Amino acid sequence: MTDGSARPDDSFHVFDTTLRDGAQREGINLTVADKLTIARYLDDFGVGYIEGGWPGANPRDTEFFARARAELDLKHAQLVAFGATRRAGGSAADDPQLAALLDSGAPVVTLVAKSHDRHVELALRTTLAENLEMVRDSVSHLKAQGRRVFIDCEHFFDGYRANRDYALDVVRAAHQAGADVVVLCDTNGGMLPGSVREIVADVLAATGARLGIHAQDDTGCAVANTLAAVDAGATHVQCTANGYGERVGNANLFPVVGALEIKYDRRVLPPGKLAEMTRISHAIAEVVNLTPSTHQPYVGFSAFAHKAGLHASAIKVDPDLYQHIDPELVGNTMRMLVSDMAGRASIELKGRELGYDLSSDRALAGRVVARVKEQELQGYTYEAADASFELLLRDEVFGRPSEFFTLESWRTISEQTPDGAGANEATVKLWAKGERMIATGEGNGPVDALDKALRAALERIYPQLAHLELADYKVRILEGQHGTGSRTRVLIESTDGTGSWSTVGVADNVVAASWVALQDAYTYSLLKAGVTPED
Repeated sequence: MTDGSARPDDSFHVFDTTLRDGAQREGINLTVADKLTIARYLDDFGVGYIEGGWPGANPRDTEFFARARAELDLKHAQLVAFGATRRAGGSAADDPQLAALLDSGAPVVTLVAKSHDRHVELALRTTLAENLEMVRDSVSHLKAQGRRVFIDCEHFFDGYRANRDYALDVVRAAHQAGADVVVLCDTNGGMLPGSVREIVADVLAATGARLGIHAQDDTGCAVANTLAAVDAGATHVQCTANGYGERVGNANLFPVVGALEIKYDRRVLPPGKLAEMTRISHAIAEVVNLTPSTHQPYVGFSAFAHKAGLHASAIKVDPDLYQHIDPELVGNTMRMLVSDMAGRASIELKGRELGYDLSSDRALAGRVVARVKEQELQGYTYEAADASFELLLRDEVFGRPSEFFTLESWRTISEQTPDGAGANEATVKLWAKGERMIATGEGNGPVDALDKALRAALERIYPQLAHLELADYKVRILEGQHGTGSRTRVLIESTDGTGSWSTVGVADNVVAASWVALQDAYTYSLLKAGVTPED
């Protein structure tokens, strides 16, 4: 575990609490191994402080700090142990919970303290004066043991509104006892940016303490509230990766850091680390087993995706006209979405993205636009099916379809017995390289059986398909007038172990739509492997 000598400039702190506060999100259950992995990612990103949990409160967090001492080689961050001020009526020197914080070996300790008078009297069941003494005693004891100490003033903003004088007394008690930072917490998440700015400025002027901000996102303002606190003089921001946290979450680390680095021109990460932001965000999402939000600012897959033809026309001239930053600054990329809103500019930009220059052939671009619009009228969508769009584009560029096989027929049989047992079988008849092939396959469902039959027919003459796997499958019933006879759209995601791509099919039933998407998936796989239809 690092001694902190490599941490960034101490004038501003980026403090991550994903491993504690973020782990309180419904649906997140981190193992010790998960926590160690996330800590490495956060350190690689370059945050200054990583709050690892509450040692002594539960066996998992105690084990985490024990293993962290042996297994973590942090290059940029310091590990932080979280706990509470000593118990009422006791002494810090004899408090077992404070002893566990020291035993964790963490160089920094965050103590949560009550700063709302009603919470002191109703939750702690002690006096306002004793609460102040608990803060002073706990901070002084930990400082005497050589620890940096941050104080989280729980429910501070609500407490400030209820009893400003007492809330300020808690800040002063922590500051005078030697706390390195006093963090003002919007624990219930009910604050708005204007009020945060006013209160933080007042606290700073009244106490002289170094202030931090911890914002929950219950009003959807956690990032804005965090930046408002920075505007008012806070120099310590507490966040979680991807905004994970209790209820609706915490201030999202990545938009906060993106704003500080790019909008405020404040260097809060080591050089070169901002470009790792998208990768780190997605990697942590994988560890917690939650699908990354595609529309998350800065790092979302759709953060720099453009669909409207008007936008595309402008972006073709200058990408900055419809983008607030260059996406490469945060490790993301611009994407052009192909839809019935697309114009020539959209198609040209998307073609360039895929390696086709359409700028010198307006007629070709026009044909592609017309075909996309026609297909989308039938229910197709190419926004999430780049591979199918590229096949469509190749058809127009080369004047012929990319065909590795010609279908004669396919059929599926599904059998169900009263006892719940069932079987699914598919047969395909097709031509490839001058041969007529007939193959059957059995699967968990008709589509799985169809995939296995197609693979059985083609793998002998196209061994490149051995690495092809279907990774995801989505079905959408399109709006129609015929109930169960409505048209169906299928999206299939495929992978060959080195990359993935998506294809789309539309038909009057789910199996027929799946066949269209499967054909595209197999065709694209062979093109990607360097095979040409003439081979």
